[in-house]
Amino acid sequence: MEAAAAVETAIPSTIDLRKKAVQFTLEKKKLTGVVARVGIVLDITGSMQPLYRNGTVQEVVERILAVATQFDDNKSLDVWVYDTEFSRLPSVTERELGRYVETHILNNNAIHKFGRNNEPPVMEDVIRKYTEEEDSQNPVFLIFINDGGVVKQIKKVITSASVLPIFWQFVGIGQSDFEVLKKLDTMEGRVVDNANFIHLDAIEKVSDEELYDRLLNEFPSWLKEAKQKRIIR
Repeated sequence: MEAAAAVETAIPSTIDLRKKAVQFTLEKKKLTGVVARVGIVLDITGSMQPLYRNGTVQEVVERILAVATQFDDNKSLDVWVYDTEFSRLPSVTERELGRYVETHILNNNAIHKFGRNNEPPVMEDVIRKYTEEEDSQNPVFLIFINDGGVVKQIKKVITSASVLPIFWQFVGIGQSDFEVLKKLDTMEGRVVDNANFIHLDAIEKVSDEELYDRLLNEFPSWLKEAKQKRIIR
């Protein structure tokens, strides 16, 4: 019985395996040693409801937490949700990961859920937290999960935020055409290219290795350019 228990405890946890996958990606992209604050913004509009109910969003949070544990100095992931309104939620750590979405989102009556899209207010709150409320020189890697319907006004926010130490990694999931997000890379008027978009039709079917490789694809070039422009040190 004791031997069986010892074997069981020796099996790596899912989060440990994901941290190894992130570390491999960091090494490949020459990002080892980078310290960054990591946040995630989760779309909670009406079309996202099935993905909250079936556990997909919980899985996304777990996968992104692995990135935060490798980048963030306090190994936590900052979280926002939004529809027409937004909520800033408690940060996620490995200790309280298990039922985060159920506890802090689905069973949280203070959160406005399953309405329409309105991205600028939550983006402004992200900017407020990282540039006004927190005294840190570390850059920000912000992952923005959305299943379509993004309002065009995000362009103004992203353009004005190009002088700030925040990189916006948008992730489109599902079947939407993502018309607004597809134009992020060609937006003019920015000091640096501070945003990227990737489309993952079914994120739950994408391997951890592919997810991390695509998530971190443009972050290194932004870091280099932001340092050259003295946006970050």
